[in-house]
Amino acid sequence: MTIEERIAHIQEAAMEEARLKADSITKQHEKMLSGIFNQHRDEALRQSEVRIRGELINARQQQNMAASRAQIELKREYGKRQKELKKKLFEEVEKKLQEYMKTDAYRKALVRYIEKALRFANGEELTIYINPTDADKKDYLEEHTGMKLTVSKEDFVGGVRAVVHGRNVLIDHAYKGALENEYQKFLFRGGVGIG
Repeated sequence: MTIEERIAHIQEAAMEEARLKADSITKQHEKMLSGIFNQHRDEALRQSEVRIRGELINARQQQNMAASRAQIELKREYGKRQKELKKKLFEEVEKKLQEYMKTDAYRKALVRYIEKALRFANGEELTIYINPTDADKKDYLEEHTGMKLTVSKEDFVGGVRAVVHGRNVLIDHAYKGALENEYQKFLFRGGVGIG
Protein backbone atom coordinates (compact mmCIF):
# COMPACT_ATOMS: atom_id res chain seq x y z
CA MET A 1 0.00 0.00 0.00
CA THR A 2 1.28 3.37 -0.99
CA ILE A 3 1.46 6.42 1.16
CA GLU A 4 -1.35 7.99 -0.71
CA GLU A 5 -3.49 4.93 -0.20
CA ARG A 6 -2.60 4.94 3.48
CA ILE A 7 -3.42 8.62 3.77
CA ALA A 8 -6.70 7.98 1.97
CA HIS A 9 -7.37 5.02 4.29
CA ILE A 10 -6.46 7.05 7.44
CA GLN A 11 -8.48 9.97 6.12
CA GLU A 12 -11.44 7.67 5.47
CA ALA A 13 -11.12 6.11 8.96
CA ALA A 14 -10.82 9.56 10.54
CA MET A 15 -13.85 10.75 8.62
CA GLU A 16 -15.79 7.66 9.66
CA GLU A 17 -14.81 8.23 13.29
CA ALA A 18 -15.71 11.93 13.02
CA ARG A 19 -19.10 11.02 11.49
CA LEU A 20 -19.74 8.54 14.29
CA LYS A 21 -18.72 11.11 16.90
CA ALA A 22 -20.83 13.79 15.20
CA ASP A 23 -23.80 11.39 15.06
CA SER A 24 -23.30 10.57 18.75
CA ILE A 25 -23.04 14.28 19.69
CA THR A 26 -26.07 15.07 17.50
CA LYS A 27 -28.06 12.26 19.12
CA GLN A 28 -27.04 13.41 22.61
CA HIS A 29 -27.93 16.99 21.70
CA GLU A 30 -31.27 15.85 20.20
CA LYS A 31 -31.95 13.78 23.32
CA MET A 32 -31.11 16.73 25.55
CA LEU A 33 -33.23 19.11 23.46
CA SER A 34 -36.05 16.56 23.39
CA GLY A 35 -35.88 16.33 27.21
CA ILE A 36 -35.93 20.13 27.52
CA PHE A 37 -38.81 20.28 25.02
CA ASN A 38 -40.75 17.62 26.97
CA GLN A 39 -40.16 19.50 30.24
CA HIS A 40 -41.35 22.77 28.68
CA ARG A 41 -44.32 21.04 27.08
CA ASP A 42 -45.28 19.30 30.36
CA GLU A 43 -44.92 22.58 32.28
CA ALA A 44 -46.97 24.43 29.66
CA LEU A 45 -49.66 21.71 29.86
CA ARG A 46 -49.69 21.94 33.67
CA GLN A 47 -49.97 25.71 33.52
CA SER A 48 -52.75 25.56 30.94
CA GLU A 49 -54.62 22.95 33.04
CA VAL A 50 -54.29 25.19 36.11
CA ARG A 51 -55.46 28.19 34.05
CA ILE A 52 -58.36 26.16 32.58
CA ARG A 53 -59.37 24.93 36.08
CA GLY A 54 -59.22 28.52 37.34
CA GLU A 55 -61.30 29.75 34.42
CA LEU A 56 -63.83 26.93 34.94
CA ILE A 57 -64.13 27.80 38.63
CA ASN A 58 -64.50 31.47 37.73
CA ALA A 59 -67.10 30.64 35.07
CA ARG A 60 -69.07 28.47 37.53
CA GLN A 61 -68.96 31.24 40.13
CA GLN A 62 -70.16 33.78 37.58
CA GLN A 63 -72.86 31.37 36.43
CA ASN A 64 -73.97 30.77 40.03
CA MET A 65 -74.01 34.52 40.72
CA ALA A 66 -76.03 35.16 37.56
CA ALA A 67 -78.44 32.35 38.44
CA SER A 68 -78.74 33.71 41.97
CA ARG A 69 -79.42 37.23 40.70
CA ALA A 70 -81.96 35.88 38.23
CA GLN A 71 -83.64 33.85 40.98
CA ILE A 72 -83.81 36.90 43.26
CA GLU A 73 -85.24 39.00 40.43
CA LEU A 74 -87.74 36.26 39.62
CA LYS A 75 -88.83 36.06 43.27
CA ARG A 76 -89.11 39.84 43.41
CA GLU A 77 -91.20 39.90 40.24
CA TYR A 78 -93.27 36.95 41.51
CA GLY A 79 -93.92 38.74 44.82
CA LYS A 80 -94.82 41.95 43.01
CA ARG A 81 -97.23 40.11 40.73
CA GLN A 82 -98.77 38.28 43.70
CA LYS A 83 -99.36 41.62 45.46
CA GLU A 84 -101.03 43.01 42.34
CA LEU A 85 -103.24 39.94 41.99
CA LYS A 86 -104.04 39.93 45.72
CA LYS A 87 -105.05 43.59 45.52
CA LYS A 88 -107.26 42.92 42.49
CA LEU A 89 -108.79 39.88 44.19
CA PHE A 90 -109.70 41.83 47.30
CA GLU A 91 -111.08 44.68 45.21
CA GLU A 92 -113.36 42.06 43.64
CA VAL A 93 -114.22 40.72 47.11
CA GLU A 94 -115.14 44.24 48.24
CA LYS A 95 -117.34 44.71 45.15
CA LYS A 96 -119.07 41.37 45.85
CA LEU A 97 -119.46 42.40 49.49
CA GLN A 98 -121.04 45.71 48.43
CA GLU A 99 -123.45 43.80 46.19
CA TYR A 100 -124.22 41.35 49.03
CA MET A 101 -124.92 44.25 51.40
CA LYS A 102 -127.80 45.29 49.12
CA THR A 103 -129.55 41.92 49.49
CA ASP A 104 -132.20 40.64 51.84
CA ALA A 105 -129.74 37.92 52.94
CA TYR A 106 -127.47 40.67 54.35
CA ARG A 107 -130.31 42.22 56.34
CA LYS A 108 -131.10 38.78 57.77
CA ALA A 109 -127.42 38.28 58.62
CA LEU A 110 -127.47 41.59 60.53
CA VAL A 111 -130.52 40.38 62.47
CA ARG A 112 -128.64 37.15 63.35
CA TYR A 113 -125.56 39.13 64.50
CA ILE A 114 -127.75 41.32 66.74
CA GLU A 115 -129.59 38.32 68.19
CA LYS A 116 -126.27 36.57 68.85
CA ALA A 117 -124.98 39.66 70.68
CA LEU A 118 -128.19 39.79 72.76
CA ARG A 119 -127.74 36.14 73.77
CA PHE A 120 -124.11 36.79 74.70
CA ALA A 121 -125.02 39.86 76.81
CA ASN A 122 -127.58 37.75 78.66
CA GLY A 123 -129.63 40.75 79.82
CA GLU A 124 -126.69 43.06 80.59
CA GLU A 125 -126.63 46.62 79.24
CA LEU A 126 -125.66 46.51 75.58
CA THR A 127 -125.04 49.10 72.84
CA ILE A 128 -125.31 47.82 69.28
CA TYR A 129 -123.71 49.76 66.44
CA ILE A 130 -124.49 49.44 62.77
CA ASN A 131 -122.37 50.81 59.95
CA PRO A 132 -123.20 54.31 58.59
CA THR A 133 -123.90 52.74 55.18
CA ASP A 134 -126.60 50.62 56.85
CA ALA A 135 -128.47 53.59 58.37
CA ASP A 136 -131.29 52.94 55.88
CA LYS A 137 -131.74 49.48 57.46
CA LYS A 138 -132.01 50.79 61.05
CA ASP A 139 -135.83 50.75 61.24
CA TYR A 140 -136.03 47.24 59.74
CA LEU A 141 -133.40 45.92 62.17
CA GLU A 142 -134.97 47.56 65.23
CA GLU A 143 -138.36 46.16 64.23
CA HIS A 144 -137.00 42.61 63.79
CA THR A 145 -134.77 42.56 66.89
CA GLY A 146 -136.63 44.79 69.33
CA MET A 147 -133.38 46.62 70.09
CA LYS A 148 -132.55 50.32 69.87
CA LEU A 149 -129.57 50.57 67.48
CA THR A 150 -126.89 53.25 67.17
CA VAL A 151 -125.44 54.29 63.80
CA SER A 152 -121.66 54.31 64.23
CA LYS A 153 -119.62 57.38 63.33
CA GLU A 154 -116.83 55.03 62.21
CA ASP A 155 -117.16 53.18 58.92
CA PHE A 156 -116.46 49.50 59.59
CA VAL A 157 -117.57 48.48 56.07
CA GLY A 158 -120.59 46.48 57.23
CA GLY A 159 -121.81 44.08 59.85
CA VAL A 160 -122.46 44.87 63.51
CA ARG A 161 -120.46 45.83 66.58
CA ALA A 162 -121.80 45.59 70.10
CA VAL A 163 -120.43 46.62 73.48
CA VAL A 164 -121.43 44.79 76.66
CA HIS A 165 -120.79 47.58 79.18
CA GLY A 166 -120.82 45.53 82.39
CA ARG A 167 -118.04 43.21 81.14
CA ASN A 168 -116.27 45.75 78.94
CA VAL A 169 -116.53 43.36 75.98
CA LEU A 170 -116.62 44.27 72.28
CA ILE A 171 -118.54 41.87 70.06
CA ASP A 172 -117.17 42.45 66.60
CA HIS A 173 -119.08 41.21 63.56
CA ALA A 174 -117.70 44.09 61.46
CA TYR A 175 -116.52 43.28 57.95
CA LYS A 176 -113.64 45.77 57.95
CA GLY A 177 -111.56 43.85 60.48
CA ALA A 178 -112.45 40.52 58.90
CA LEU A 179 -111.40 41.79 55.46
CA GLU A 180 -108.13 43.21 56.80
CA ASN A 181 -107.41 39.98 58.66
CA GLU A 182 -108.09 37.87 55.57
CA TYR A 183 -105.98 40.22 53.44
CA GLN A 184 -103.03 39.83 55.82
CA LYS A 185 -103.36 36.02 56.03
CA PHE A 186 -104.08 35.42 52.34
CA LEU A 187 -101.46 33.52 50.34
CA PHE A 188 -101.70 32.14 46.83
CA ARG A 189 -101.26 28.38 46.83
CA GLY A 190 -101.10 25.74 44.14
CA GLY A 191 -99.93 25.57 40.57
CA VAL A 192 -96.80 23.92 39.22
CA GLY A 193 -93.76 24.74 41.32
CA ILE A 194 -95.65 27.07 43.62
CA GLY A 195 -95.61 26.33 47.34
